[in-house]
Amino acid sequence: MTDEFSQFGNKNLRDELKNHISGPCTRFQSNFIQRLPFLGKLPSGVVLRRKKPQEVAALLSIDQEAMKSFSGGDLEDCLLNKVDLRRQQVSQAVEEVQRVIHRLTTEISHQDIRFQAVPYSDIYNGNIKVLAPSQFLVTVPVKGLAGYRDTRERRWRYYTLQGTRIPCPLRNPEGLQQWLEVEQFMKSLWQWHEADVNIEGDIVPAKVLLVFRKLVENAIRTCHLSGKVSMLANCEAVWVAMETSTCQVEIELVPTVEIPTAWSEKAQWPRCLKRWPSPEKVECIKSFGFNLSARSSYHWQLGFSQAEQVLLEQLDEDGGCRRQCFQIMRQLKEDVWCPGKRPVITSHHLQTVLFWTCEKYPHLKDWQVFSKALLRLVRKLHKCVSQHFLKHYFVPKSNLLQYANSSELDSVAQKLAFFLKNPQINLP
Repeated sequence: MTDEFSQFGNKNLRDELKNHISGPCTRFQSNFIQRLPFLGKLPSGVVLRRKKPQEVAALLSIDQEAMKSFSGGDLEDCLLNKVDLRRQQVSQAVEEVQRVIHRLTTEISHQDIRFQAVPYSDIYNGNIKVLAPSQFLVTVPVKGLAGYRDTRERRWRYYTLQGTRIPCPLRNPEGLQQWLEVEQFMKSLWQWHEADVNIEGDIVPAKVLLVFRKLVENAIRTCHLSGKVSMLANCEAVWVAMETSTCQVEIELVPTVEIPTAWSEKAQWPRCLKRWPSPEKVECIKSFGFNLSARSSYHWQLGFSQAEQVLLEQLDEDGGCRRQCFQIMRQLKEDVWCPGKRPVITSHHLQTVLFWTCEKYPHLKDWQVFSKALLRLVRKLHKCVSQHFLKHYFVPKSNLLQYANSSELDSVAQKLAFFLKNPQINLP
């Protein structure tokens, strides 16, 4: 539940994993199995391979004197423990966050029928996404819009957020953006036709956010959470800061229209002649649909959170090391290359790099040697950050780094370049 690679509540994981290991367990495999309550569900076909101590040492860049006292198993433990510690910390934070968010959104749903409560889950909560250990994205589903259909009619908009007329039309949506008209839904609550969210038939995200912000402020007071949760100043989005048992986290709350019955026409996927994922998985993934989030003034933002989650869950069904490479790259990003509360590069960016690389290298042979696979991912990340250009996996016309801070990207690019020249890791 904590992030892309965590599913809790499976008590048979240890037995399940042992069935995949032929012969007696090594020390590394035994330690790995003991940690399963924190690692979550593993895909079928996973195989634990014992790495050479030299390979792990090169990746960890442990002090030469300290290395002399390390056995091979200790080095493997050091690598695994760092990732496990991060997972445990994030898991605890997510658990606390989801309890508070469930309480707040339940109150909001009582105040305004158009917003649903974010459900509480012991296993996995698809509404909560961890972008960084102290930065969360929470999608708050809206209610009363059903039967979505794409509109074929193109029309210009000549209004401001206040509803006044303007002589020049508003710009058309680009990339991940689109208009959203209430008439695009076969069924809609009458409240979505009201002027507090609707202008000339359009459901306007900025007006939805204005209504939602007031609801969040009222819910914090009503639920007596003022000492734990506070609103953050932001011109458009709704952000709150929350005190957890270990640190303060910042959470963006995003009203979201979930559309499980269709696939966006803007999503140019799958691409021709690509072997990853398989055609069967593609159809499964597309059946989860997409969503539209209120994160700007006039245009709604396309998202594919459920489709991305399915892709992540099925990464290593062939026994490759894609998952582990992602986890180590994420750890390096958070500790070395791009730390901080609101990093310019988030887990979603790394996830996108992973998807593009999996598509380019679809075969198991490309994901059997951990060090080579990790460096391949880092080289792809460095190229994207250096060029300030990372295509969205499902909508390639959209650049995920278009509005990122250029100087921060350049700083990350320098650190990545240094790592690639001397691929060693000094984790704090």
